[in-house]
Amino acid sequence: MQVNPYLVFNGQCEEAFTFYHQILGGELGDMLRFEGSPAEWEVPPELGSKIMHTQLTWGDWGIMGSDCMPGQYETPAGFSVSLQVSDPAEAERIFNALAEGGKIQMPLSETFWAKRFGMAIDKFSIPWMINCA
Repeated sequence: MQVNPYLVFNGQCEEAFTFYHQILGGELGDMLRFEGSPAEWEVPPELGSKIMHTQLTWGDWGIMGSDCMPGQYETPAGFSVSLQVSDPAEAERIFNALAEGGKIQMPLSETFWAKRFGMAIDKFSIPWMINCA
């Protein structure tokens, strides 16, 4: 079994995944758009250039995402995308980049279980936890 978070955006999926790719590296998959797809006729015209599906992968795991139908977006709640980072300096770089323009819920700092741990909601409303054991 494999678990991959599927993130839903209010029209910013392309911008968000480009941002995540710049920060986290990995392999950015194709940005499949609604226009030109079999679903094109089932969505409003303003959704045509938006992302129907994309993914960012690192080896066997990754995150996936898409834009949602107009009027159906709900701010993410009740979860965080958790990144396990081995180097404290890399944890700080990633945390600071994800937190920029967003909201820090718990500053990145040393804890009893980790060299660094922090929580932030990025500028796209996605909650993240960065852990450096």
